[in-house]
Amino acid sequence: MLSDAIKDSIREAYSAIVESRSLTPRWGQRQMIAEIANALGRIPGPGAVGSDLPPVCVIEAGTGTGKTIAYSVSAIPVAQARDKRLVVATATVALQEQFVNKDLPDILSSSGMNFTYALAKGRRRYVCLSKLDRHIAEGQGASSVIPLYPDEVGAPATAEALPVYEGMLDALGRGQWDGDRDNWPESIAEPVWYGVTTDHSQCSGRRCSHINQCSFFRARDALQNADIIVTNHDLVLSDLALGGGAILPPPEESIYIFDEGHHLPDKALSHFASFCRLHSTIAWLEDSSKSLLNAAPALSGLIGVKALLKTLPAEMSDTSAALEVAEQTLTVLFDEAAPESGSEEQQVRLERGRVPEDLVIVALAVAGHLRKLESGLSRLESVLEEAIDDDHAGLDKADIETWHINIGGMLSRAEGALALWQDYAVSGEDENPPRARWITLLTGTGQGGFEMRCSPVLASDILQEYLWSRAGGVVVTSATMTALNSFDRFMLHSGAPPDAIYKVVSSPFNYDQAVFAVPAMDCDPGDAAAHTRALIEQLPEILEEEEGSLVLFSSRRQMHEVYEGLGSELDGRVLMQGDYSKQELLRRHRAAVDAGRGSVIFGLASFAEGVDLPGDYCRHVVIAKIPFAVPDSPLEAALAEWVEDQGRNPFMEISVPDAALRLVQASGRLLRTEEDSGRITLMDRRILTRRYGRAILDSLPPFRRQLG
Repeated sequence: MLSDAIKDSIREAYSAIVESRSLTPRWGQRQMIAEIANALGRIPGPGAVGSDLPPVCVIEAGTGTGKTIAYSVSAIPVAQARDKRLVVATATVALQEQFVNKDLPDILSSSGMNFTYALAKGRRRYVCLSKLDRHIAEGQGASSVIPLYPDEVGAPATAEALPVYEGMLDALGRGQWDGDRDNWPESIAEPVWYGVTTDHSQCSGRRCSHINQCSFFRARDALQNADIIVTNHDLVLSDLALGGGAILPPPEESIYIFDEGHHLPDKALSHFASFCRLHSTIAWLEDSSKSLLNAAPALSGLIGVKALLKTLPAEMSDTSAALEVAEQTLTVLFDEAAPESGSEEQQVRLERGRVPEDLVIVALAVAGHLRKLESGLSRLESVLEEAIDDDHAGLDKADIETWHINIGGMLSRAEGALALWQDYAVSGEDENPPRARWITLLTGTGQGGFEMRCSPVLASDILQEYLWSRAGGVVVTSATMTALNSFDRFMLHSGAPPDAIYKVVSSPFNYDQAVFAVPAMDCDPGDAAAHTRALIEQLPEILEEEEGSLVLFSSRRQMHEVYEGLGSELDGRVLMQGDYSKQELLRRHRAAVDAGRGSVIFGLASFAEGVDLPGDYCRHVVIAKIPFAVPDSPLEAALAEWVEDQGRNPFMEISVPDAALRLVQASGRLLRTEEDSGRITLMDRRILTRRYGRAILDSLPPFRRQLG
């Protein structure tokens, strides 16, 4: 329970913010403060004994609630009193930057609270001085540092990269740059940046000779004394996957706040999925084998290395041969499955995640070779780590560091491939829920060959193991945590404990200022061609000439067909996703509206969430159809099979709640401030004619309705 002193500090901080900013206290915001404070109050104080499970609080707080102030004011005093670190994770870089550059400084100056904060980013956001130094020293020659995934990010042209690298080194030396990519004054091509950054597998850590000037470790050291650490979902999940405490504080010492928390389950799935591209992995093994042979002159003087440099190339050759056998097995599998052709990618999904016996046998063989390779690389990495620490190793330290980087990269890639092949080396019959497994034949990307993937279909077990059971406390919040007026969807996908606090707090918006309309139509999206024709006919009639409007499509193909079909009907007012970058498209739209001209954005799912067009920038949101998920998603299909096998209805349990959530998000593009008004038009009569449609309609905010 919270002490009176903590309760008083929360009340005083909130009152101070309201008074200093001349804000009007919002009931929903006060509700949110109370719920979070009560939940986190269950965390035992230093030295005290509390409940076995950490407190979890899941709150839906609509746009305009002021949730940033709410969770800051309630969580900061509790974290300080309970001797915990507050880790605030956002879903996007933009939200992260806003929180650390604007929101927290404002709260610090106006609340009367005393706290420190720091921004946490992963290694890949910082330059690696060791790699930068080597690239510049080697100049026009071939780099001695082997790229981790050269097949995915091509090597930059030396003429392009070297001037940038020299500029970086000069700026670092003058103290004009801190090594953070986001603070470099110019854009950096991905291959150029990739060449001078690293991840945990290639980082020598405290053994590196550049450690005292390392941008990443300087930034990480700044986290040690911060009360609040601001980061993103990806970094939190990466840290948890490494066991916790690798970059961020250990989970047991942390209170996590996940803003835009409805993304958390999907983010977790992506971090714990595995994949392997056979063709590029075989090429990588061949290149790595040659590199190890080149390492012999530099490293053979180290005890234990000479034998490894002989056996590892042989293991790589054996692994490559096993992968070639696997390719033959996959070719037969594709021939038998006869996947649909005519597209750049052909795909075979293993129903219910079941792996055919022939493929299990092959996968066991490949995994066995990869396990031996991983073991040998791990031993070699350990030897090199010891040699870096040993000033009397008798070898050039720069050479040892270079090869430590290279071997670390090889080990990481071997571990990644091993994870995939272990996932295929089982029948999958006893998995509950099953894992989704699918294989893609890449034919039009310049890569070629097979790509194999495996992913859990639900993040529940993952988050239970790494987050819910370990954290000091967790708060998850978003404007869209519920679907069909229930938290069941989030609980299913995330595994959030049923005894957590779940709360929907009221929004300050007056939804009477917006109309939700479903116009009369003689077709629905079930007849795709007729529905597209209807959109082409009706859009010019419903889009006002001088308004800012947003038209959202679920299908890229339909978006292009409508755009082409309209021709000059909308007088060149349409800005279509894909013609420009997202930021440039939004800039052009705002400029047109500011100039008094109408502008219409045609966008897909990425414009249905996270796009902020207040006031005149968006007076009308048109949604082409109820946003059901793409039917050919392997993850969606595997989850649907599992639900169906249990005698349940996957359409009603999975598809409908997902669509309802997406429709709420899309509708949320209209009202962005308390003064906003306008219209939402759904061009899909199924919301009126189907039983599930009524359930979706009733889950929307209480807009005024015009149902034709």
